[in-house]
Amino acid sequence: MPPTEPEDGPASAPDELNIHQVDARTLRGLAHPLRIRLLSTLREFGPATASGLAERLGESSGATSYHLRQLAAYGFVEDDPTRGKGRERWWRSAHEGTAFGPTTKFTNHTDPEVRGAIGVVLHEVASAHAQELNTWLGTMREWPEEWQQAMDISDFKVRLTPELSLELAGKMHALMAEYRGRVPEDTEGSAVVRTHLHLFPRPTD
Repeated sequence: MPPTEPEDGPASAPDELNIHQVDARTLRGLAHPLRIRLLSTLREFGPATASGLAERLGESSGATSYHLRQLAAYGFVEDDPTRGKGRERWWRSAHEGTAFGPTTKFTNHTDPEVRGAIGVVLHEVASAHAQELNTWLGTMREWPEEWQQAMDISDFKVRLTPELSLELAGKMHALMAEYRGRVPEDTEGSAVVRTHLHLFPRPTD
């Protein structure tokens, strides 16, 4: 996710980060466009109040408050004990990322509500990726030239079997893991870099 990012990865991801493994029950709690956006915003920008999130996302505070409580009921967000000494309640993400494992356990589920829920989540994540890329393209000239030169938009075509496709995705995730933690947050000239991985087969005729 995310999520998303949402940060969605293979089943092995929880060994490296505090990753929430989604099951059929918690999937239902996440499958709402605003909930996905709220969770993603908390992970990217840190703890916030319902009113602060409403202002950032262009929503009503009543809507953000309701959906934050729903996310909390399913274990995605929690109270931030270091804040909230006033009247407003502060929220934070309970995990660093979200993992779904093999999505076929949801897309092929016997319950149509589960199949519908994973469809909502996957389409929302895809839309968020497209929006992030379009935002970068529209604002890239505002960044230093070094960052403009460092950007990359590539696509590749290679013939694989399903087994090799899984192997390739795993190696890409492992490569990303090698770069986590290498640059401290206060490093001058650094920025958070978003990397999207889309890997899927296409017909050739």
